[in-house]
Amino acid sequence: MPPTDANANAGTVRRVDIGSDARARMGESCIVTGVRVGSRRSRDTLDLCLPEELLAHFREAGGSDTGPARLGAEGTSPPARVLPTADDLFDRIADWGPIATPVGAFQLVPVHIERDLPLISRWMNDPAVAEFWALAGPQAVTEEHLRTQLAGDGCSVPCLGLLEGTPMSYWELYRADLDPLARHYPARPHDIGIHLLIGGVADRGRGLGSALLRAVADFVFAKRSDCARVVAEPDLRNIPSIAAFLGAGFLFSAEVDLPAKRAALMVRDRSLRHLL
Repeated sequence: MPPTDANANAGTVRRVDIGSDARARMGESCIVTGVRVGSRRSRDTLDLCLPEELLAHFREAGGSDTGPARLGAEGTSPPARVLPTADDLFDRIADWGPIATPVGAFQLVPVHIERDLPLISRWMNDPAVAEFWALAGPQAVTEEHLRTQLAGDGCSVPCLGLLEGTPMSYWELYRADLDPLARHYPARPHDIGIHLLIGGVADRGRGLGSALLRAVADFVFAKRSDCARVVAEPDLRNIPSIAAFLGAGFLFSAEVDLPAKRAALMVRDRSLRHLL
Protein backbone atom coordinates (compact mmCIF):
# COMPACT_ATOMS: atom_id res chain seq x y z
CA MET A 1 0.00 0.00 0.00
CA PRO A 2 1.21 3.56 -0.54
CA PRO A 3 2.46 5.74 2.29
CA THR A 4 -0.27 7.05 4.57
CA ASP A 5 -0.41 9.85 7.08
CA ALA A 6 0.63 8.45 10.43
CA ASN A 7 -1.63 10.97 12.14
CA ALA A 8 -4.79 9.48 10.66
CA ASN A 9 -5.02 6.84 13.35
CA ALA A 10 -2.60 6.62 16.23
CA GLY A 11 -3.17 2.89 16.70
CA THR A 12 -2.16 0.64 19.54
CA VAL A 13 0.24 -2.24 20.02
CA ARG A 14 -0.28 -5.43 21.94
CA ARG A 15 3.29 -5.51 23.20
CA VAL A 16 5.31 -8.69 23.31
CA ASP A 17 8.96 -8.84 24.36
CA ILE A 18 11.21 -8.65 21.32
CA GLY A 19 13.06 -11.90 21.08
CA SER A 20 10.31 -14.06 22.61
CA ASP A 21 9.58 -17.49 21.12
CA ALA A 22 8.12 -17.40 17.62
CA ARG A 23 4.57 -18.50 16.94
CA ALA A 24 4.03 -21.72 15.03
CA ARG A 25 5.78 -21.56 11.68
CA MET A 26 3.69 -21.36 8.55
CA GLY A 27 4.19 -22.71 5.05
CA GLU A 28 6.73 -21.49 2.47
CA SER A 29 6.40 -18.16 0.69
CA CYS A 30 4.83 -17.55 -2.70
CA ILE A 31 4.91 -13.72 -2.61
CA VAL A 32 6.37 -11.24 -0.19
CA THR A 33 4.95 -7.75 0.02
CA GLY A 34 5.17 -4.78 2.36
CA VAL A 35 4.07 -1.19 2.91
CA ARG A 36 5.55 2.04 4.19
CA VAL A 37 3.75 3.23 7.31
CA GLY A 38 3.79 6.97 6.69
CA SER A 39 4.76 9.67 4.26
CA ARG A 40 7.73 11.74 5.35
CA ARG A 41 6.24 14.78 3.67
CA SER A 42 3.32 14.92 6.10
CA ARG A 43 4.18 12.83 9.11
CA ASP A 44 4.10 14.21 12.65
CA THR A 45 7.25 13.32 14.57
CA LEU A 46 6.65 15.30 17.75
CA ASP A 47 6.27 12.20 19.88
CA LEU A 48 9.14 10.23 18.41
CA CYS A 49 12.20 9.72 20.58
CA LEU A 50 15.25 11.05 18.79
CA PRO A 51 18.13 8.56 18.73
CA GLU A 52 21.37 9.52 20.41
CA GLU A 53 23.19 9.92 17.08
CA LEU A 54 20.89 12.77 16.05
CA LEU A 55 21.07 14.42 19.45
CA ALA A 56 24.84 14.29 19.14
CA HIS A 57 24.64 16.20 15.86
CA PHE A 58 22.68 18.97 17.54
CA ARG A 59 25.11 19.14 20.45
CA GLU A 60 28.09 19.33 18.11
CA ALA A 61 26.36 22.13 16.23
CA GLY A 62 26.29 24.13 19.43
CA GLY A 63 22.69 23.52 20.37
CA SER A 64 20.97 21.64 23.17
CA ASP A 65 18.66 18.64 23.06
CA THR A 66 15.59 20.81 23.55
CA GLY A 67 16.48 24.39 22.65
CA PRO A 68 17.86 26.44 19.76
CA ALA A 69 21.54 26.64 18.96
CA ARG A 70 23.58 28.92 21.17
CA LEU A 71 25.16 32.04 19.67
CA GLY A 72 28.85 32.03 18.94
CA ALA A 73 31.45 34.25 20.59
CA GLU A 74 30.81 37.07 18.12
CA GLY A 75 27.04 36.91 18.60
CA THR A 76 26.45 34.95 15.42
CA SER A 77 24.95 31.50 15.08
CA PRO A 78 27.47 28.65 14.76
CA PRO A 79 27.79 27.02 11.35
CA ALA A 80 24.93 24.68 10.57
CA ARG A 81 25.81 21.01 10.65
CA VAL A 82 24.53 18.87 7.81
CA LEU A 83 22.46 15.95 9.04
CA PRO A 84 23.21 12.47 7.71
CA THR A 85 22.32 11.73 4.11
CA ALA A 86 21.04 8.45 2.73
CA ASP A 87 24.62 7.41 2.04
CA ASP A 88 25.57 8.12 5.66
CA LEU A 89 22.56 6.33 7.14
CA PHE A 90 23.20 3.16 5.17
CA ASP A 91 26.94 3.33 4.41
CA ARG A 92 26.25 3.52 0.66
CA ILE A 93 24.11 0.51 -0.23
CA ALA A 94 25.34 0.93 -3.81
CA ASP A 95 28.80 -0.11 -2.61
CA TRP A 96 27.72 -3.09 -0.53
CA GLY A 97 28.36 -5.46 -3.40
CA PRO A 98 26.90 -8.92 -4.07
CA ILE A 99 25.72 -11.39 -1.45
CA ALA A 100 26.40 -15.11 -1.74
CA THR A 101 23.09 -16.91 -1.12
CA PRO A 102 21.92 -20.54 -1.49
CA VAL A 103 19.96 -19.46 -4.58
CA GLY A 104 22.75 -17.53 -6.30
CA ALA A 105 24.62 -14.23 -6.21
CA PHE A 106 22.30 -11.44 -5.10
CA GLN A 107 22.77 -7.67 -5.05
CA LEU A 108 20.74 -4.65 -3.94
CA VAL A 109 20.97 -1.77 -6.43
CA PRO A 110 19.44 1.61 -5.46
CA VAL A 111 16.58 2.55 -7.78
CA HIS A 112 17.23 4.87 -10.71
CA ILE A 113 13.80 6.12 -11.78
CA GLU A 114 14.52 6.66 -15.48
CA ARG A 115 15.91 3.14 -15.73
CA ASP A 116 13.74 1.16 -13.33
CA LEU A 117 10.29 2.79 -13.26
CA PRO A 118 8.67 0.76 -16.09
CA LEU A 119 9.67 -2.55 -14.49
CA ILE A 120 8.64 -1.62 -10.93
CA SER A 121 5.36 -0.15 -12.14
CA ARG A 122 4.58 -3.36 -14.01
CA TRP A 123 5.18 -5.37 -10.84
CA MET A 124 2.95 -3.02 -8.86
CA ASN A 125 0.12 -3.71 -11.31
CA ASP A 126 0.20 -7.43 -10.63
CA PRO A 127 -3.07 -8.08 -8.72
CA ALA A 128 -1.29 -10.18 -6.06
CA VAL A 129 1.08 -7.28 -5.38
CA ALA A 130 -1.49 -4.49 -5.73
CA GLU A 131 -3.65 -6.03 -3.00
CA PHE A 132 -1.08 -5.05 -0.38
CA TRP A 133 0.93 -2.23 -1.97
CA ALA A 134 -2.01 -0.36 -3.58
CA LEU A 135 0.25 1.24 -6.20
CA ALA A 136 -1.50 -0.11 -9.27
CA GLY A 137 -2.31 2.29 -12.08
CA PRO A 138 -0.25 4.48 -14.42
CA GLN A 139 3.49 4.78 -13.93
CA ALA A 140 2.99 8.16 -12.27
CA VAL A 141 1.57 6.41 -9.19
CA THR A 142 4.70 4.34 -8.65
CA GLU A 143 6.92 7.26 -9.65
CA GLU A 144 5.50 9.45 -6.89
CA HIS A 145 6.07 6.67 -4.35
CA LEU A 146 9.71 6.31 -5.43
CA ARG A 147 10.47 10.04 -5.68
CA THR A 148 9.07 10.62 -2.18
CA GLN A 149 11.80 8.35 -0.85
CA LEU A 150 14.59 9.48 -3.16
CA ALA A 151 13.95 13.16 -2.36
CA GLY A 152 13.26 12.55 1.33
CA ASP A 153 15.40 12.60 4.44
CA GLY A 154 17.51 9.56 3.57
CA CYS A 155 15.74 7.23 6.01
CA SER A 156 14.51 4.91 3.24
CA VAL A 157 16.33 3.54 0.21
CA PRO A 158 14.32 1.84 -2.58
CA CYS A 159 16.30 -0.86 -4.38
CA LEU A 160 16.05 -3.44 -7.11
CA GLY A 161 17.11 -6.95 -6.15
CA LEU A 162 19.27 -8.63 -8.79
CA LEU A 163 19.64 -12.42 -8.68
CA GLU A 164 22.51 -13.59 -10.86
CA GLY A 165 22.37 -10.17 -12.52
CA THR A 166 18.64 -10.28 -13.33
CA PRO A 167 16.19 -7.85 -11.65
CA MET A 168 13.56 -9.98 -9.87
CA SER A 169 12.47 -8.12 -6.73
CA TYR A 170 11.85 -4.69 -5.24
CA TRP A 171 13.12 -3.77 -1.76
CA GLU A 172 12.89 -0.86 0.63
CA LEU A 173 15.44 -0.66 3.43
CA TYR A 174 14.54 1.99 5.97
CA ARG A 175 15.55 3.25 9.38
CA ALA A 176 12.66 1.90 11.43
CA ASP A 177 13.72 3.90 14.48
CA LEU A 178 13.31 7.13 12.47
CA ASP A 179 10.11 6.04 10.71
CA PRO A 180 6.50 6.60 11.87
CA LEU A 181 6.54 2.85 12.62
CA ALA A 182 8.64 3.70 15.68
CA ARG A 183 5.61 5.09 17.49
CA HIS A 184 3.85 1.73 17.18
CA TYR A 185 6.46 -0.60 18.70
CA PRO A 186 9.34 -0.35 21.22
CA ALA A 187 11.92 0.80 18.69
CA ARG A 188 15.63 0.78 19.42
CA PRO A 189 18.30 2.99 17.84
CA HIS A 190 19.48 1.74 14.44
CA ASP A 191 16.62 -0.73 13.88
CA ILE A 192 16.48 -1.40 10.14
CA GLY A 193 13.18 -2.21 8.42
CA ILE A 194 12.60 -4.24 5.25
CA HIS A 195 9.83 -4.25 2.64
CA LEU A 196 10.02 -6.73 -0.21
CA LEU A 197 8.07 -7.92 -3.19
CA ILE A 198 9.00 -10.71 -5.56
CA GLY A 199 8.32 -9.37 -9.03
CA GLY A 200 7.92 -12.30 -11.40
CA VAL A 201 5.24 -14.93 -10.91
CA ALA A 202 7.77 -17.61 -11.88
CA ASP A 203 9.99 -16.59 -8.93
CA ARG A 204 7.22 -17.06 -6.35
CA GLY A 205 6.53 -20.23 -4.41
CA ARG A 206 10.12 -21.49 -4.76
CA GLY A 207 11.49 -20.41 -1.39
CA LEU A 208 13.30 -17.39 -2.82
CA GLY A 209 11.59 -15.00 -0.39
CA SER A 210 12.89 -16.73 2.73
CA ALA A 211 16.37 -17.31 1.28
CA LEU A 212 16.81 -13.69 0.22
CA LEU A 213 15.29 -12.19 3.37
CA ARG A 214 17.69 -14.19 5.53
CA ALA A 215 20.67 -13.25 3.37
CA VAL A 216 19.81 -9.55 3.26
CA ALA A 217 19.06 -9.32 7.00
CA ASP A 218 22.37 -10.96 7.85
CA PHE A 219 24.14 -8.73 5.33
CA VAL A 220 22.64 -5.69 7.07
CA PHE A 221 24.14 -6.94 10.34
CA ALA A 222 27.51 -7.32 8.63
CA LYS A 223 27.43 -3.85 7.07
CA ARG A 224 25.72 -1.98 9.94
CA SER A 225 27.51 -2.84 13.18
CA ASP A 226 25.17 -0.60 15.21
CA CYS A 227 22.07 -2.47 14.02
CA ALA A 228 20.91 -5.11 16.51
CA ARG A 229 17.55 -5.89 14.90
CA VAL A 230 16.00 -6.06 11.45
CA VAL A 231 12.22 -5.64 11.52
CA ALA A 232 9.25 -5.91 9.18
CA GLU A 233 5.50 -5.31 9.42
CA PRO A 234 3.61 -7.37 6.82
CA ASP A 235 -0.16 -7.27 6.75
CA LEU A 236 -1.64 -9.98 8.99
CA ARG A 237 -3.72 -11.14 6.03
CA ASN A 238 -0.59 -11.74 3.97
CA ILE A 239 0.08 -15.29 5.11
CA PRO A 240 2.74 -16.05 2.45
CA SER A 241 4.72 -12.97 3.49
CA ILE A 242 4.62 -13.86 7.18
CA ALA A 243 5.64 -17.42 6.32
CA ALA A 244 8.62 -16.13 4.34
CA PHE A 245 9.82 -14.02 7.27
CA LEU A 246 9.46 -16.95 9.67
CA GLY A 247 11.41 -19.13 7.25
CA ALA A 248 14.13 -16.46 7.18
CA GLY A 249 14.67 -16.61 10.95
CA PHE A 250 12.43 -13.71 11.95
CA LEU A 251 10.30 -14.06 15.07
CA PHE A 252 6.70 -12.99 15.39
CA SER A 253 6.79 -10.30 18.08
CA ALA A 254 3.39 -8.57 18.19
CA GLU A 255 0.24 -7.59 16.36
CA VAL A 256 0.43 -3.89 15.57
CA ASP A 257 -2.42 -1.54 14.65
CA LEU A 258 -1.05 0.76 11.94
CA PRO A 259 -2.99 3.53 10.17
CA ALA A 260 -3.68 1.44 7.07
CA LYS A 261 -3.52 -2.14 8.30
CA ARG A 262 -3.16 -4.55 11.18
CA ALA A 263 0.35 -5.91 10.90
CA ALA A 264 2.54 -8.69 12.20
CA LEU A 265 5.71 -7.23 13.71
CA MET A 266 8.52 -9.55 12.63
CA VAL A 267 12.00 -9.27 14.17
CA ARG A 268 15.34 -10.86 13.33
CA ASP A 269 17.69 -10.33 16.24
CA ARG A 270 21.46 -10.18 15.72
CA SER A 271 22.06 -12.27 18.86
CA LEU A 272 19.82 -15.08 17.55
CA ARG A 273 20.83 -15.08 13.92
CA HIS A 274 23.00 -18.21 14.26
CA LEU A 275 20.22 -20.13 16.02
CA LEU A 276 17.27 -19.41 13.72
